[in-house]
Order: sequence, then structure tokens, then C-alpha cells
Amino acid sequence: MNTILEEDRKSKLLRLNKRSIKCGSSAMLFILPALIPLVIFWIYPIIKSIYISFTDWDYMTADYNFIGLENYKSLLGDSNFYQALSNTVEFSLGTIIPTIIGGLLLALLLQKNFRGSGIYKVILFSPWITPTVAISIVWTWIFDPNVGIANKVLEFLNMAPLEWLNSSQTSMLAVIIVTVWKSIGYAMIFYISALEKVPNVLYEAASLDGANWWQKFRHITLPGISPTTFFLVIITTINALQAYDQIQVLTQGGPSGSTRTLLYQYYQLAFEQFNMGQATAVAVILIIITVILSLLQYIVSKKWVNY
Repeated sequence: MNTILEEDRKSKLLRLNKRSIKCGSSAMLFILPALIPLVIFWIYPIIKSIYISFTDWDYMTADYNFIGLENYKSLLGDSNFYQALSNTVEFSLGTIIPTIIGGLLLALLLQKNFRGSGIYKVILFSPWITPTVAISIVWTWIFDPNVGIANKVLEFLNMAPLEWLNSSQTSMLAVIIVTVWKSIGYAMIFYISALEKVPNVLYEAASLDGANWWQKFRHITLPGISPTTFFLVIITTINALQAYDQIQVLTQGGPSGSTRTLLYQYYQLAFEQFNMGQATAVAVILIIITVILSLLQYIVSKKWVNY
């Protein structure tokens, strides 16, 4: 009797295993269309780049000479690397904070559908869908110290004209202005959607309790839109670390390296100096920084993001 029961149990386990294998195979067939491009265009290039960062490949020959950590040691001993890292931090903070705050303020102004609000939304969002190169070319003319509109505005306000893109003191500010101007409408659209989803009953209850505008904004609006804020912080951080087009068109990393970020240093090492090994080392460091910042933001978000 026990033998029969044991055989029956084994038979059931065998059928369950076959069913699990069949389900797993079916699931894999659905995953493959997305998995194959992911492996080819993301996972493999990352692994290949990490390997190249340990070589002295010059981008021209087919030879890969393994040199270990020499590229990383060279970067960590190079003052240009630390300047690029400092510029990256300055550029990131200078774009993330104004984009988030400005996008929220615009959303608060335009969340109600008053006459012409749709036109304002379209105008403010249009820079985001405009190619960055085209925007940067226009802003190059705006920042021209002789005929540009920027200095004309400063003169109208009785302020001294600036050299903008021609000075290491103001070039980073100019690049930040262009980037924020392009991104602020993107943040505004997300915040408008988030504000519409905050329940009105919470504001009505707060009004009955005698809460003022600031108390409603602090204790209802900000917590209600915190998931959107978290999303925008992540996206704008990644975009800031990957900024290239506007820097290439506006300043080419200058003057005197004042706008050279890590990504732009990667470009110069790879395609101007043909030092692909050291360039990919910069890329690997940039990936590590991006992952660390994303993880830190995710950990910190648990204390202030309300889902």
C-alpha cells in the first residue's frame, strides 16, 4: 500500500515538474522579443566596455592590450578628471533643482483650465520635443555678447553685459539656463497630471479645520505629488549626467574646460584623442555614479515618498 502511495506521489510531482517546465518555456517565448535586444544593445555593450576599460585600445587597430587598472589610476591622478567631475556635479545640481521647482510652480499656475491655458502649456512644453542641437544653435545667438538678446535685456535692466559663452565664469550658467529652459516644461506636464490626482476631499477637510494655503500645500499637495517628484528627480539626474548636445554646440567643453563634464570628457578621450581604453574607464565610472545616485535616491525616497 505504501509503495502504491509513494509511486502516486512521485507521478504527481513528475507531472507538476513537466507543467512547470512547459509554463517556463512558454513564458520565455514571450520574454525573448524584449530580452534579445536588451542583451545585444545594453548588456553586451556594457560588458564589452568594462573589458575595454582595462586595455589600451586606440579605436583604430584591432589589438587589445590588457593593462589592468592603469586607465583608472591615470584618471584618478589627472586634474582634468576631477575638474570634469566637479563640473558634472555643478551642472547636475544647477539643472535638477530649478527644473523640479520651476516645473512645480508652472504646474500650480496652469493646473486650472482657464482661457488660453492650453496654449501656454503647449508653448512651455515645446522646447522638450525640439531637438537639443537646434535649441542650442538659437541660444548661441541669444548669448552673443555683441548682438545677442541676453545682453540687450541686461542693458535694459541697467546691468553690465556678460561674455556668457566666452567666459569661464559664465559659460556653465549659460549651459544650465539652456538645459533648464528645455526641461522645465517636461516637469510641468507631469506635475499637472499629479496635481489633478490629489483628492479634493483632503483640501475640503483641511479648510474645515482652518488650514491656510501653505499648510495645505505642505501637508497635502507635496505628499500627494511625491511619487512624481521622485520620478522627475531620477529622470533629470540621469539626463544631467548624460548631457552632451548642448555642451558640444554651445561651448565644446570650454572655455578652459569650465563646462567639460564626465560625458564630454569621454567624448574627447574617445573621438579626439583616440584613447578608447581611458574613455571607457570614464564611462564605467559614470555608470557607477549613476547607479549609486539612483540607489541613494531610492533609499532616501522611502522616508518622504507617499504612494
